[in-house]
Amino acid sequence: MLTRHASPFADPAGNNPAPARVVAVLVLAVVAAATGTLLEPGPPARVSLAAAVTLLLTSAVLALRLWVARRAAALTTDLLAGFIEKDAAPSFVADEDGAILTRNAAAADRFSDSGDATLAATLRSVFANPQAVLYRLQCRSRIGGNAREDVITRRGHVRLAVHRLGDNGYLWRVEDVPDRSGGPRGAEVFAVPMITVGRSGALLFMNDAARQLIGTREKSLDHVFPDQPVRPGEINRLNTSEGPVDVIVAERDGQAGRRELYFLAVTTQTATPPEAFETLPVPMIKLEPGGKILKVNRLAGDLLGVEITTDTVLSDLMQGLGRPVTDWLRDTALGVAHQKSEFLRLTRPDKEVFVQVSLSRVSEDGGTVLIALLNDATELKSLEAQFVQSQKMQAIGQLAGGIAHDFNNLLTAISGHCDLLLLRHDQGDQNYGDLVQINQNANRAAALVSQLLAFSRKQTLRPEVLDLRDTLSDLTHLLNRLVGEKVTLTLSHDPVLRPIRADKRQLEQVLMNLVVNARDAMPQGGEIRIETEVLTLETPLTRDRATVPPGDYVTVKVSDKGTGISPDKLQKVFEPFYTTKRTGEGTGLGLSTAYGIIKQTGGFIFVDSVPGEGTEFTLFFPAFEPEASDIVVKPVATPSPVPQHGEGVVLLVEDEAPVRAFASRALRLRGYTVLEADSAEDALRLLEDPDLTVDVFVTDVVMPGMDGPSWVRLALKDRPLVRVVFVSGYAEGAFGETGPSVPNSVFLPKPFSLNQLTETVHQQLH
Repeated sequence: MLTRHASPFADPAGNNPAPARVVAVLVLAVVAAATGTLLEPGPPARVSLAAAVTLLLTSAVLALRLWVARRAAALTTDLLAGFIEKDAAPSFVADEDGAILTRNAAAADRFSDSGDATLAATLRSVFANPQAVLYRLQCRSRIGGNAREDVITRRGHVRLAVHRLGDNGYLWRVEDVPDRSGGPRGAEVFAVPMITVGRSGALLFMNDAARQLIGTREKSLDHVFPDQPVRPGEINRLNTSEGPVDVIVAERDGQAGRRELYFLAVTTQTATPPEAFETLPVPMIKLEPGGKILKVNRLAGDLLGVEITTDTVLSDLMQGLGRPVTDWLRDTALGVAHQKSEFLRLTRPDKEVFVQVSLSRVSEDGGTVLIALLNDATELKSLEAQFVQSQKMQAIGQLAGGIAHDFNNLLTAISGHCDLLLLRHDQGDQNYGDLVQINQNANRAAALVSQLLAFSRKQTLRPEVLDLRDTLSDLTHLLNRLVGEKVTLTLSHDPVLRPIRADKRQLEQVLMNLVVNARDAMPQGGEIRIETEVLTLETPLTRDRATVPPGDYVTVKVSDKGTGISPDKLQKVFEPFYTTKRTGEGTGLGLSTAYGIIKQTGGFIFVDSVPGEGTEFTLFFPAFEPEASDIVVKPVATPSPVPQHGEGVVLLVEDEAPVRAFASRALRLRGYTVLEADSAEDALRLLEDPDLTVDVFVTDVVMPGMDGPSWVRLALKDRPLVRVVFVSGYAEGAFGETGPSVPNSVFLPKPFSLNQLTETVHQQLH
């Protein structure tokens, strides 16, 4: 209700001089008329009567102007009163001296205990020395028509604004500005009890709601919560001036190691205030023991990311407990379950979100309800998933390396003995075709084993300087056959493309895997684009938990317009045996193999995808920088006599009997003298004979007991001129990083053929 005191357009004393002027003119008119009547008829009398008439007309004009001014002032006052009456902020109309002429209902309610007639005295309850602020704003409003200023008070920010009304009136408005900084001043007027705790447990701040609940101003956390430590998300005992109270506590980390604790009383006599529940700065859900959701505050609604209806139950929003969610809720409501946090996955369709849920049982309106306190644990679960994934990759890598080693030994024996049989059969023999089939399938099996080594990043690479234009040109024919008739393959190259250093065979395998995946993503056909580009990074590029250092790179992009990959599956596409295809359509090794090859080459691979719009894989390869030592002028080759096989003694050390038998027969067929040993220790015993002459050591790398490089280094101390051929089912780098390189040595990966073994030994001897 609007309270009026006087017209805002009166003079400072409260009087209006206009009626006095009208009366004075009327008095003069009467005097002039009386004088003209008393005088003898003549010019003086006529002058006096004319003056009287003039004065009467002047008084009439003045009276009319007075009536119009009063009417306008009344209309203005009514309009102003109607305006400020509907304003939610306290508003005042005051005169030049600050005397309150009018105040609206908000002002009367806010300052109900103030009976002061001046604005300065009324605002003294809000902040100290209001007279200076009012005078400063009033002076500025005389110049600009309006002014405002924010004043920091104990209860927060107050904005004081003034508008000038005519010559003597001023409209003042007092507005509370919410503090969004999250600091103590913003919490002072917060509806939920809140305290700020320092590192040592000292209470640094208590808002009004906390002081009202506790009843005293405490200085230490253990005085407020006797049972230490405080358990967020659970019911804790709070000491108050009226006795202990059970409260549910929510915690939020502050700045500089401080903690902010919010708590709500959960006794049978105290229900959760609706405004407190809604504005609590932590996600919270109120639900029935059966799981039906009763209320969700704003932060919980944002975290859940789905619309909550009256029939929504908690099990529709979360999963991953390992048992029915309803059982968990029922046990908590009955008090038979220990109150502890559970990590659950939200069923959001847009992204993967994990939450830590703490359940508490409270009494409200004579019944039992559950309060679920949520905490976003996505980052924590992502770190945990990364750790688990790294352990899984390490375990699978070790398993794959071991399997590959054993398979390569078996394949070496199979293909080697097949080569021995082929030496005794010509093409006209009826068994020749069967032997060729065995040999070809052994080679196919060797390619599968190389895939196992690829995603474990343990395959042996043969890097060379490549021009991607030539590599893709040679591969285009095969890729066009892979994609079929419905899919179009388009290549686009940077005109200044730079060379890279990589294994050509492995790079072709990566590109084929990516193109096949793109083809499968477009069952109705479409276009696959392969684009190459030179990119210079001035600053490190960080994405997908990887950092690409600055430098020059050659990028290869393979993109399609297919079905795309959903965000929750995108981060798993490089995991071994993970596939988005249906059962029987994919093994999940393609992308993991590509990832292993790219990482071992020193490059990076990233994926971007939008469901329904397509997927793009981007490969980063360091641009090759040739050094002076790489530029060698080759002399003109002169024909030299080809040395003959069978000129030398070979010490063969191999723990696998089938492989040793094949290698020994192959070398003897070429005329070499072969000494066999099944272990490093056996080989060293043979070499103890000083009269024994050996030209080449052919040894396995990984053997029971002493490994190949170790015994070779010991043997070379007495026989430094002996050449060495290392063979292994593992990668070459599996032993080269553990110690210094062995001089005069080469590496031959398993499985190897008869010709590969004999040619390698021949090259070492000559």
